[in-house]
Amino acid sequence: MARYKPIDTSPRFLPVDLERQLLPGTFEYALNYLVDHQLDLSAFDARYGNDQAGARAYPPGMLLKIILFAYSQGIVSSRGIERACREHVTFIALSGDSQPHFSTLANFVSRLGKETAVLFKEVLAICDRQGLIGREMFAIDGVKLPGNASKAKSGTRADFRHRAEKFERAAQAMLERHRANDQAGVEPGLDAKARQRQAQLEREARQIKQWLTEHPEDRRGAKGSLRKSNRTDNDSAKMATSKGVIQGYTGVAAVDGKHQIIVEAQAHGTGSEQALLLPMVEATADSRSAQTLITADAGYHSAANLKALAEAEIPALIADTGMRKRDQRFKDQGKHKAQPDPLHDKTGTKKKAGPYRPEDFTYDPEAGTCLCPAGKQLYRNGSNCQHNGYLAVKFQGALRDCLPCALRAQCLRAPEQTQTRQVSFFRGKAPTDQPDYVAIMKRAIDSPQGRVLYGRRFATVEPVFGNLRHNKKLNRFTLRGRDKVDTQWKLYCLVHNIEKLAHHGYGQ
Repeated sequence: MARYKPIDTSPRFLPVDLERQLLPGTFEYALNYLVDHQLDLSAFDARYGNDQAGARAYPPGMLLKIILFAYSQGIVSSRGIERACREHVTFIALSGDSQPHFSTLANFVSRLGKETAVLFKEVLAICDRQGLIGREMFAIDGVKLPGNASKAKSGTRADFRHRAEKFERAAQAMLERHRANDQAGVEPGLDAKARQRQAQLEREARQIKQWLTEHPEDRRGAKGSLRKSNRTDNDSAKMATSKGVIQGYTGVAAVDGKHQIIVEAQAHGTGSEQALLLPMVEATADSRSAQTLITADAGYHSAANLKALAEAEIPALIADTGMRKRDQRFKDQGKHKAQPDPLHDKTGTKKKAGPYRPEDFTYDPEAGTCLCPAGKQLYRNGSNCQHNGYLAVKFQGALRDCLPCALRAQCLRAPEQTQTRQVSFFRGKAPTDQPDYVAIMKRAIDSPQGRVLYGRRFATVEPVFGNLRHNKKLNRFTLRGRDKVDTQWKLYCLVHNIEKLAHHGYGQ
């Protein structure tokens, strides 16, 4: 029988040169060289006041190395990073076998703020010197991720007041039941759980009232609309995604088309992508040239955004919701869509029929006549009306026809209040001196050149989010507050850019 040498996969004492564990061409080698030789970390010195007294602090460069490397490996937990610094040889090499405590790591990440933005710009400048930024096209897109907040603690101030009153009523009812039990001589141990539940309800009611006192006004959106607040993280937002409703943030990135370098990264507590386009474009002003093309999907499309880009003379291709319907290349896309889930398919549910629509009326534009579903002729009371910027022809029924009509319930939304039916037929947009930026963008993106240029957007920005979400396992933000979440999002984008540098032989 063959004999083999024993292999010990858990040796305890090995003569290891830690510096030689960082192999050239790897992410950790580029990270180590970058932090030690290129980045200016003097801004971190102001954090420590131990020049004359106090314990020595861990070097910020070392903490930055192990945190960025941990993010590149999908490790976000500070306890997980601490364990890796004891057990993983690459972490040991980057930390110099110093083994910082998890609280030190968590405190360092949570206190990062403006320093992260400075480091991001420094790495971006290095990428530019290495020739990795082409400035031909910046593709802007975002991803919605859950935050470290409870979706159940979201609502308006009125919702919170209602919950507090509900908890107080429930606690009062339980208290009265306890008093009745005490008078009846019931054994105290029998309702111990009920007393705990009563204390919990009273505590939650006090917490809600305290939050209402600290936040005297409701949260408002960009246009002044009422938005739901959150008692765990009030900077986060409740957002609808393909996986359901989440409580979290939107991470937005502007990606260069040459080598997929992230030139700008921001995190916002809103699900409205339209409000995020212009801040991203303004933030990339120093990175782009006058010929840099801005591309974004239909989520960022709005007349206000297109007008602002046109007035600033910024080249852009922003898709609208009907772009693919106008493109013959996607005419058969319906057959490739997934079949509906039979457990959630609502197509069999018949909706209640609404009132007659304009298409149910017989309109003859040449003769200028209109017949209602009952066969009665309506008289025209406006041939050149305007409604929301569109020209329309209006018709109205006569009292002698509408009042005794047997189809009133099907024709009018409120037959008991409305006497006659009115209907409008639109004839296109009304002439105006202002340019139609939406129509101009449609013509640009539907042109052969526009389709080719916009088609590069998907291959530019989507792989970046695939790398961050799948390879780096970024499935949620672990910090609270917009500033801290923005810092964590920039750190992940920093990892992506350093990885690009490593792939191009940086530091060798």
